[in-house]
Amino acid sequence: MSQEIVIVDAFTDQPFAGNPAAVCVLPEPRDAEWMQRVAGEMNLSETAYVYREEDAFRLRWFTPTMEVDLCGHATLATAHVLWSEGHLANDVPALFNTNSGRLTASRDGDWIKLDFPAEPPVDTETPDVLAAALGTTPIYVGKNRMDLLAEIDSEATLRAMSPDLQLISEIPTRGVIVTCRCASGEYDFVSRFFAPNCGVNEDPVCGSAHCCLTPYWSAKLSKPELLAYQASARGGVLQLRLAGERVELGGRAVTTMRGQLTV
Repeated sequence: MSQEIVIVDAFTDQPFAGNPAAVCVLPEPRDAEWMQRVAGEMNLSETAYVYREEDAFRLRWFTPTMEVDLCGHATLATAHVLWSEGHLANDVPALFNTNSGRLTASRDGDWIKLDFPAEPPVDTETPDVLAAALGTTPIYVGKNRMDLLAEIDSEATLRAMSPDLQLISEIPTRGVIVTCRCASGEYDFVSRFFAPNCGVNEDPVCGSAHCCLTPYWSAKLSKPELLAYQASARGGVLQLRLAGERVELGGRAVTTMRGQLTV
């Protein structure tokens, strides 16, 4: 039985930018081993699987090596596929049951708005290897349940950074978020995200990392609404809003490929 798979570039309105995700809309659940094998075959930062479950859709995310509990760009890509491929009416919000609880996506013009949990960092001791791993000494280090957050002092340093991924993999977190103020003022802040422990050396645009970045920069800048840029080679733009214990992640999406799995 063939299974359609769609590739979507998320957090961008241009093809071949943002963060690509593969999306499988399943007629029924498939076993986790099959999902992981397909994700390894796709070799993208995330492959999402979605199927109807009562009043919502069950959504799961897999990197090439493991299942993860929260992923923003593949959720945005999945919502885009549900609407654009006719699985859900354009004016109906997408409701997802996930390992991180109920998530929702709604349309706002050509933007998609995701309702995600805030994952603020708390102060933590700096890992011994962090400065060597990044090639610079952070001015702040925090941690949430998934990631380490490191603020550095220069956008030029952030953009030129070529971290030691082996050292980063010694830090016992999902990944390391590196961030700083935007030098030009076009955005409130910029960031990069490295997650070799998940099989993703650098995630081009990580929505779930912004569940940490949003409360951090909102408090630091005294602004509930923020505009962010993830400064990977592909790059991506996010509209952000902190609402108590929730974060609204806004982004656009472009379908770049449709295909058929034959297994």
